[in-house]
Amino acid sequence: MTVQELLQSIGDNPVCVLVYFALLPALALLIGWLDGARGHGNPWRYLYSGIIYLSAVPGLFALTLNVYLFLFERRSILDMDVLTQLLPIVSLVLTLAIIRRNVDLDYVPGFDKLSGLLLLITGLLGLMWLADRTHLIAFFQMRFEVVLAIFAVLLLLLRLGLRKIAGEG
Repeated sequence: MTVQELLQSIGDNPVCVLVYFALLPALALLIGWLDGARGHGNPWRYLYSGIIYLSAVPGLFALTLNVYLFLFERRSILDMDVLTQLLPIVSLVLTLAIIRRNVDLDYVPGFDKLSGLLLLITGLLGLMWLADRTHLIAFFQMRFEVVLAIFAVLLLLLRLGLRKIAGEG
């Protein structure tokens, strides 16, 4: 099964997807109502962490897929599938906004890893776009292994730079 077939299958059965992405912000609202002002403590922050990951994984996948389709495939925004390409992102933003209102995201376990993953994906897409636009591979006629090595070094430099910016290194 290809990614396109998976997305087509999801598009053919929209009820489950709609329920899933509507349930995540509703669950965040419910937990926020139940926890009162204790969202920073256990078990609430772990419940928030689970909800964030349940919304972030498909949301980040949809965001990455959209960036890929618009930058590399040069697809029109009018061809966007609302159910599989827009709804996960909207659900992610809404869920994060609701949870942020209830608890400081610094207290949610794993949220720093998620934001780091988003920065890493953004950096990788930026490097891939730069390589695509400059036609670096075609110009130098490099072997694929050399291109991977250069890409890995650039990725390490990007990661080091992000750590320096964040003040961790």
